[in-house]
Amino acid sequence: MTACKRGGNPGASSPSEPLPALAWYAAQRLVLTPTARVRAADTLVLVRSAGSGRAVGRQMDDAITARLRELDLGGHWILPDAIQLAYERNRTYASDPYQLAVEPIRSSAFEAGKKYGEPLSSQLRTMIALHEDARYVLVPIELRLETGRATLRAALLDPRTAEARWVGSIESDSATTEPARSLTQIAERLVNLFFAP
Repeated sequence: MTACKRGGNPGASSPSEPLPALAWYAAQRLVLTPTARVRAADTLVLVRSAGSGRAVGRQMDDAITARLRELDLGGHWILPDAIQLAYERNRTYASDPYQLAVEPIRSSAFEAGKKYGEPLSSQLRTMIALHEDARYVLVPIELRLETGRATLRAALLDPRTAEARWVGSIESDSATTEPARSLTQIAERLVNLFFAP
């Protein structure tokens, strides 16, 4: 597994343990966009308590950010707040990170190895141009909330080739009844695809 305990080296590994699925990308400086879409019934507790789908998306972003910081990796990725700040400073050049054109990659037919087109490809190329040391962008495409379970569909994209490197869904436990815990579970499982706990 890739070591990433507090104070650990994210690049170290033990030869007897399998690496996380996306461990190769762990050494890269990744851009993490805000959660693009939230789909849920209006009656769900999480949506009611947060006030809107966008607020729920921000809770998902906060949970991922918190998980990275727990593992002392908060400075390794370029997080949504830094992306938003870069956008505010470059409004004539950059796209609003909360308004990315993710519709083509929301389809269940979109998978690793597939290309995506405009305007998303230009939006993401501009995003990494503002963070010159970044190569890949992790996009939480859609958070789906159902009774007792939450699912996040996400994609790891290469803006230079406009190609998906990984596409997958991360689920919370079906037994989880606390909405905030569902998001925490998803955040842990997403980050653990790159860095072992």
